[in-house]
Amino acid sequence: MKIKPSALLLLIATLGGVSVPAGARTFSLKSDVIGELVLTSSVRTDTIADIARTYSQGYREMRMANPSVDPWLAGDDTEIVVPSLYVLPDVPREGVTVNVPEMRFYHFLPAKNGKPATVATYPISIGRQDWSTPHGVTRVISKVKDPSWTPPESIRREHAAEGDILPKVVPPGPQNPLGAYALRLGLTGYLIHGTDKPYGIGMRVTHGCMRLYPEDIETVYHTIPVGTPVRLVNQPYKIGVAHGQLYLEVHPHLEEDAAKFRDQFTYVVELISKRYPNYEVRIDWQALRRTLYGVDGIPAVVGRAERTATVAARRALGRSPIS
Repeated sequence: MKIKPSALLLLIATLGGVSVPAGARTFSLKSDVIGELVLTSSVRTDTIADIARTYSQGYREMRMANPSVDPWLAGDDTEIVVPSLYVLPDVPREGVTVNVPEMRFYHFLPAKNGKPATVATYPISIGRQDWSTPHGVTRVISKVKDPSWTPPESIRREHAAEGDILPKVVPPGPQNPLGAYALRLGLTGYLIHGTDKPYGIGMRVTHGCMRLYPEDIETVYHTIPVGTPVRLVNQPYKIGVAHGQLYLEVHPHLEEDAAKFRDQFTYVVELISKRYPNYEVRIDWQALRRTLYGVDGIPAVVGRAERTATVAARRALGRSPIS
């Protein structure tokens, strides 16, 4: 992607305690909401996939944030939203979390040597509906540089039916679908790995594994040790609090989970209640509905939230609680 000198990023919002330039992926852990929304503009030859990779975004999240932009020919001087603002998944802030419906990978790093705790985040591809990425808790059991790929017989049969005869072993190299690095998980047959098709990041295109951009898997390979816990979660609706504001981030639920999330409104209201039992929360019902049914993947303020003890202390001093 080519960025015009006049198309410098316009910072819209910064959270997480530190302003991070576009393209950077590591944020301080100071609230439930991290990152920033930015604007850029395209040149005539840009595609949404080009822009997505430049800013460490997946294809679908860029499409949801820019529904009116032609994905194949963005045009000249088209304003593009880079949706790099995130509500953190509701998980222990340790190790790796993959939020499957969000198609995003989070790596939590503890405070160390006087430096604050941080989280790095990357877009991923996940399994197709008939080859779903699993949910659960596992670990990184090994790491491999320049892996070979031994496709299961089920995948070889699938490819053969389409006239593509796969060898029993695909050696390392530029045509290897695992890319240059792979992390093996304690779930048999599932990997976190690179790809030879980076434009597929942010789509349901795998046989259950999680793919990252080549530059991202290289970072992950060198920063995540063997034994790191990995949580694979199913959280299309994420709730967070930052600076007294209640945020909601909504992603499309997986097609196979339609029954589970049929009553989205009740699900999200109960989620807020369970997540923040010790907070006094005031919901903006109109904003909540707009965000819930808009499904653009961008966190939005849907109310105010403050710890009950803080509200009580303010009232005792004759000051106004949250408004």
